[in-house]
Amino acid sequence: MFEPVFANFDFFVDGYVTTIVLFVSAFAVALILGTLFAALRVWGTGPLRSIATAYVEFFRNTPLLVQLFFYATFLAQTGLTRNPVQAAIVGLAVYTGAFVTEVIRSGILSVDARQLESARSLGLSQLQALRYVVLPQAVRTVIPPLGNLSIALVKNTAVASAIAAPELLQQGGVIASRTFRLDPYLAVIIGYLSLTLTLAFITSRLERRLAFSR
Repeated sequence: MFEPVFANFDFFVDGYVTTIVLFVSAFAVALILGTLFAALRVWGTGPLRSIATAYVEFFRNTPLLVQLFFYATFLAQTGLTRNPVQAAIVGLAVYTGAFVTEVIRSGILSVDARQLESARSLGLSQLQALRYVVLPQAVRTVIPPLGNLSIALVKNTAVASAIAAPELLQQGGVIASRTFRLDPYLAVIIGYLSLTLTLAFITSRLERRLAFSR
């Protein structure tokens, strides 16, 4: 069992590593986008708040697969890049960022507004109050849902195989098509499971470490 995988181990590992690269890169960008648009939704002026809301509603309510095809085609036609991994990172980051926005927004709103007012009355600027008072508490609140989003993102990286990104599913599928065996797909499942269970464990540890009485 798993002979095809061991015979093409380097090929399989390349896909596993690419999946990790897709996840780490897309999640990092999604956190930046989510924090920015969450701030606009909570504290932005009317037009900026509308832009942030439109971003969330548009990308949360359109299929990820369609978005990936769009980015891959757009980036190729404009000459920016023909690399499917780069296109997948863009698509996964923008898509996930919309969900991260709502998670962080909920975390910010969970902090009592009077704490922000108290910080301002003590002489802190708006930015300092957000950095030292609001966001540290919001982070503790959003760890569980962000952990769930990270797990969902790992699974969503499989969709990148549709635009020929050489991630885990794509590489496993190539091995299966060459050998006419199911073993490669079972190895792919185990590969994804190793990542999602690791993230679930990390999330659980972080949640316990950052727990506090509200």
